[in-house]
Amino acid sequence: MLVPLYVADGELHAVFTRRRGDLRRHAGEISFPGGRQDREDPDLVATALREAHEEIGLRPEDVALLGALTPTPTIATNYAVHPYVGLVEPGQEWTLSPREVDSVLELSLGDLRAGFDRRRLVRRGVPFRTEVYVVGEQLIWGATARILGELLRRVPHG
Repeated sequence: MLVPLYVADGELHAVFTRRRGDLRRHAGEISFPGGRQDREDPDLVATALREAHEEIGLRPEDVALLGALTPTPTIATNYAVHPYVGLVEPGQEWTLSPREVDSVLELSLGDLRAGFDRRRLVRRGVPFRTEVYVVGEQLIWGATARILGELLRRVPHG
């Protein structure tokens, strides 16, 4: 998984995707670009860069890799997500994968920090309390929220 960041107006922004609503897994959810490793991928960094290119048209050569965050488990699907942080230029023209991505969201880290909350959600009829980030109508939760939380703890604000 790639966590693309860029600087605009002196502030860091993160790039997310909203998954299509008709997907079998994680339909309509907000996530960072990413997916499963292919046999041809030499490592997980290559997977993250390939998936970001496939999902939003971000070319691997346009990403300055900054490092990795802690591998994060998904609860519902029991995957380990390996997030890599990369810096990109602002003002990208996104090319969305029509099979996977409904839209791209570019949210400032300041707005994300301000949108932190703990909420009761219901998924598949099961209620639970979890940490979320809310910016406008956008709700980020699950593994994406846990990855974002680690990113926000590592990036100083002010």
